[in-house]
Parts: sequence; structure tokens; C-alpha cells
Amino acid sequence: MDLQIALLLGQDGITNGAIYALLALALVLVFAVTRVIFIPQGEFVAFGALSLASLQAGKLPGTLWLLIGLGAVTALVEVVTALRARQLQRIPVLLLFNCGVPLLLAGLLFAVPLATLPLAVQVVLALLLVVPLGPMVYRLAYQPIAEASVLVLLIVSIAVHVTLTGFGLLFFGAEGSRTAPFTDVSFEIGDTLLQGQTILVVAVSAALICALYFFFERTIYGKALRATAMNRTGARLLGISATVAGRWSFTLAAAIGAFSGVLIAPITTIYYDSGFLIGLKGFVGAIVGGLASYPVAAAGAVLVGLLESYSSFYASAFKEVIVFTLIIPVLLWRSLNTRVTEDEE
Repeated sequence: MDLQIALLLGQDGITNGAIYALLALALVLVFAVTRVIFIPQGEFVAFGALSLASLQAGKLPGTLWLLIGLGAVTALVEVVTALRARQLQRIPVLLLFNCGVPLLLAGLLFAVPLATLPLAVQVVLALLLVVPLGPMVYRLAYQPIAEASVLVLLIVSIAVHVTLTGFGLLFFGAEGSRTAPFTDVSFEIGDTLLQGQTILVVAVSAALICALYFFFERTIYGKALRATAMNRTGARLLGISATVAGRWSFTLAAAIGAFSGVLIAPITTIYYDSGFLIGLKGFVGAIVGGLASYPVAAAGAVLVGLLESYSSFYASAFKEVIVFTLIIPVLLWRSLNTRVTEDEE
């Protein structure tokens, strides 16, 4: 391997690592707040990328029908709950957010020429189609069993992952898609060509990580999520709703996943099931951080990206095995350095 190849592989590794870092942060957030190992995180990556590809092709994304369907079911559940609690004043707002907004978005998509819209507008529309699915999935699949064990929540996550993957195949088909690049600019550094798209992915990922840091450190909702992650019982005693915190965490996770899909769509072909493998590599980064530390999880995700990139050069047939084997020494080290305590009755 010469220096030029090493730089190109490092460029690819950092680009992939930036995306894995975002997903690792989302996984740590969801687990810390709700104790859910959010396996379907990768599906939001695929849905974001494929929705944008459909818009650029002038087609209605299949996620529109999923949004309308989940919105209707969520509205039905919420209305029944409001009726039982005799909170009739909440029903119009529930119907507006769960049914009215998706139908309004559907009318907009039917009315405008999708393929001729500016790229920024297409990105916003793709995010509007995918991000609301996060809190809806939480309301239907996780909120009713919020107090269940981690194992039960994991089993539900697997079921949600399989279901969303099936919807992805139904709506988008088995063919892969790739979107138009955000920029065609490139820079020559010696004998190496640095793509502007790569710089954009890393820069936007870093900006989003900084925005998440500001959200958690400077905003009331961010501090409420941190409090819930540190002590669910204490946060509840202080008036912080665990249900609202769960919905916010899933909303952020869906937004991070969909935005990550939009970022990588121009540089890799995305299939309906591509999100699972991408999310799993983000999960490896989250495991490195012990599903608790955001900076360590982000650093672990970048390490995963670099390891994957250089492994593809030396042993391309075993690169996935090498990446996932990274979990073993990390778990072994943590098991040897973690005190075992018995829960008090």
C-alpha cells in the first residue's frame, strides 16, 4: 500500500465513520432514555435515502403511505386513550398532528412537480416523510411496554425491524437507488483527489454533533432527556414525563437516521435492507462507548469506519467479520473492569 491508497482509504473511512458516529449517538440516546436497543435505527437511514431518490425521480415515496397508515393507527390509539381519560379537549390536536399533517403533506406532494423541485426542498420533504415515523413507532410499539425488561424491548425491536424492512421492500422494491450529488467540487492534494461530497458529509456530521451537544447542554428539553437518562425515577419525581422523553428521543433518532441516509445517498447505492448493516456498524460504535458515553461512542464509530475501510483493502472478503469482531475485545475488557453488584430487593 502506497501513501495515495492509504489517504484514499482514510478518506472513505472517515466519511463512513462520521455517519456511524451519528447513528451511534442516536442509539446511545434511545437506550439511555428508554432502555431500548433500537435495532430499526438503520431503517430510517434507508427510508431517508430512498425517499429522496423517489422524489428526484418524480415518484411519490412509499414512506408517504406508511406515514398516513401509522398516523391513522396512532390517532385511533390516542383518541381511545383520551376518551378513557375523559380528556376530550386533546382529541382535535391529536387528530391534527397524526392525521391532518400527513394528509396535508400528501396533498402537497400530489400538487407539485417533484422532480423539478430544488434539492434543498426535496431533502426537507424527505425528512418530513420519515422523521414523524419515529414517535409513531414509539407510541405503537414501545410506549405500552415501557416498563418491560430490556430483553422484551429487544425482542420488540427485532419485530419492528423485520416489519419496517418488509415495508421497505413493498414500497421501494429490491432495486437500489442513488441520488444526485450535493456538489461536484473536488480538490487535488498531491496525487490524491479529495471529493467535495466527502468534505460535506464530514462537515455536516460534525455540525450536527455540535448541534446535539448544544441541545443537550443549553435547552430545557435536552436537559430533561439527560435527566431521564441518568435517573428515570428521579426525573419522574421532578415532573419530567418519561413518555414525553421517550417520544423526543425517538424523534431525534429518526431525524438523525433520515438525515444520515440523505447524506450517504449520493456516495453509495442504498437498498431497502441496507440500513440494517449500516445501523449495526453504528451499534458497534455505541458498544465501544458502553451505550452510555456520547464522545466515546462517536470515537468508536470513527474507528469502525477506518477499520472497515482498511480491511476492505487487505481482506475485502472478511471486512464485515473484522469490524464486528471488534465487539469481542471491548466486551471482554468491560466485563473485567465492571463491578458486579446485586440489586437490592
